[in-house]
Amino acid sequence: MKKLNWRRGLTIFVFLSLILALVFTSIQLYQASTGAVSPGDKTAADYRLMIFQCLLGIIVMFLPSLLSKQLKITIPGNMYLIFVIFLYCSIYLGEVRSFYYLIPHWDTILHTFSGAMLGALGFSLVSILNNDEHSHMKLSPLFVAIFACCFAVTLGVLWEIYEFAADSLLGLNMQKTLLENGTPLMGKAAVADTMEDLIVDFLGAFVMALIGYFSMKHGKSWLKKISLKRHEQKTSND
Repeated sequence: MKKLNWRRGLTIFVFLSLILALVFTSIQLYQASTGAVSPGDKTAADYRLMIFQCLLGIIVMFLPSLLSKQLKITIPGNMYLIFVIFLYCSIYLGEVRSFYYLIPHWDTILHTFSGAMLGALGFSLVSILNNDEHSHMKLSPLFVAIFACCFAVTLGVLWEIYEFAADSLLGLNMQKTLLENGTPLMGKAAVADTMEDLIVDFLGAFVMALIGYFSMKHGKSWLKKISLKRHEQKTSND
């Protein structure tokens, strides 16, 4: 029960942090839009990005619960906890508190972590189908590992497309093609952030796929605490 309360408390903390950040940045956006911006201060575009990310984070926090009900799967508390911490680090610390600019390689660390997390998710999804008693096809550990890696990398590519679209349509700076002071990057430097993100997405997914491969091949339960389960499986264990 203590673990459950601790997780719930952390979730509420992250949710309230995003709500407060949304209110604060909305006020700052109004002030930046109506007055002159001093050199070095955040611009209206910076605040629009924060608001956009905070809104997205608040919406996404409800996504696991929705998917759990629609797909009839159980999302482990550890997996949801990792998900919430990632949102806090990427949106609140990364965008609102400017960790992307203040902490070296903050974006790289988060993308590596997200690649591993998505790899574990892909591995878990295929494992559900593989362990289904109604399924007549059993997939090999190698195939499951390759799928998990490709699944994570594909989502990483889709995320970069989303960032490019948001920057192009809304005038944001999600791909970090502008420095914090608004100076545009040129040439190779302009695409360095995107390429680094894709590379570390792959590395994180590849490492998790290897862990999943050996776990499945040798009958280990290394990913059990962060693996999805069908509701029927949970009921039968009770």
